[in-house]
Amino acid sequence: MNTQTNLPEVFGALADPTRFAIVERLLKEGDLPVGQLAEPFKMSAPAISRHIKLLENAGLIERRIEKQWRVCALKKDRFADLHQWIERYRTFWNTSFDRLEALLDKQQGEEDDSSR
Repeated sequence: MNTQTNLPEVFGALADPTRFAIVERLLKEGDLPVGQLAEPFKMSAPAISRHIKLLENAGLIERRIEKQWRVCALKKDRFADLHQWIERYRTFWNTSFDRLEALLDKQQGEEDDSSR
């Protein structure tokens, strides 16, 4: 089994509002049976099943059987790669903004000196 998260596939899966809402619901409420997970969405069972299948294929959730229910659960370890990717760009942008702020402060200081 491939343990490396395919980020384009993850972003593609999360780009759909229904799939994003499913992930958000699982984050807030924990593991849920498919029927209960589908309740707020006004769509057919096959349609919700397709959304869940896409989230499974992206490695974001998994289904298990408990008695007569199919229960969906987040694969939280798969979010680690997503977090690392976001953190890398957050660091890049924070560093860039710090350099811009220093440059603007320097220019402002030079303008203040020349106006005296």
